[in-house]
Amino acid sequence: MTTTDGTAAGTDTPARLFQLLSLLQTPREWPGAELSERLAVSRRTVRRDIDRLRDLGYPVRASQGAAGGYRLVAGKAMPPLVLDDEEAVAIAVGLRAGAGHAVEGVEEASVRALAKLEQVLPARLRHRVSALQIATTPLTSGDGASIAPETLTVMASAAAGQERLRFAYRSGDGTQSRRLTEPYRLVSTGRRWYLVAYDIDREDWRTFRVDRVSEPFATGARFAPRELPKGDAAEFIRDAMWRGRQTHDLDVTFAAPAAFVIARLPSALGPVEPLDDHGCRLRCTASDSVEWLALRLAVMDCDFTVHGPRELKDCIADMSTRLTRSLGEKGRAGG
Repeated sequence: MTTTDGTAAGTDTPARLFQLLSLLQTPREWPGAELSERLAVSRRTVRRDIDRLRDLGYPVRASQGAAGGYRLVAGKAMPPLVLDDEEAVAIAVGLRAGAGHAVEGVEEASVRALAKLEQVLPARLRHRVSALQIATTPLTSGDGASIAPETLTVMASAAAGQERLRFAYRSGDGTQSRRLTEPYRLVSTGRRWYLVAYDIDREDWRTFRVDRVSEPFATGARFAPRELPKGDAAEFIRDAMWRGRQTHDLDVTFAAPAAFVIARLPSALGPVEPLDDHGCRLRCTASDSVEWLALRLAVMDCDFTVHGPRELKDCIADMSTRLTRSLGEKGRAGG
């Protein structure tokens, strides 16, 4: 039995609209006849469904002529997306991989998107995402610790929903504690993720390394957002990191042109001063450990002289002794 416009009686209009939207979200133009055939309805019903989508905010453009049809175009706002199973799994796996390895460039928005997507994934798709994640071993750069994506999504959801967050925390010296916080923002520094939050028990703002967090859960208790003492979350993290670092007045001359040295040193160390065509000097305040500075200088592939600090000289001397000792008796004898 059919209705006056040729549509089958009992057709599920919402389901048909979702199917139509899924087709239109592929990057191509769909002739009305092809949509009619795909949806098993009349072309008149297709036109009505197109109008319904427009009323919902989807910018569907129609072109006239024999080769004309319908396609979804960019609008002023982003309407809800309709993803099939394969697309949803692909996006979730990509977001989990990026978040789980703290890849540089993965911002808080990606974590929020992952939290929203995993919240609505059916159980069968969550199982597929987890299976793919377990079976995949990425080759990543950097020395940042791995983080369970679920940890990030729980934190992101609590911060977005303004819910108090409990978790277990391990400090740098290994001390274990339980924390009750009002989560403010997640911040990625490229190698690591940090949580900026107000610590209820300590009555002060704190930063937490997310790779040291375990058993996070949102308590369901809402809170009114507090204002950070100064700046935004990223600035708060930068200040906290600088306060916790020991600085060194670095002074090194290199037996190489300035351009050679600049290309091999991190720009954060400061400007390199040319001395002549064959030498240059670096004088700056460095917040990195002397061990890291010694390693950076050791791989410069040119001769250099350290004028200070004394801690760096001692570190390089100890490193030289260990490397020489690793060569055995023949190495110490010079051949």
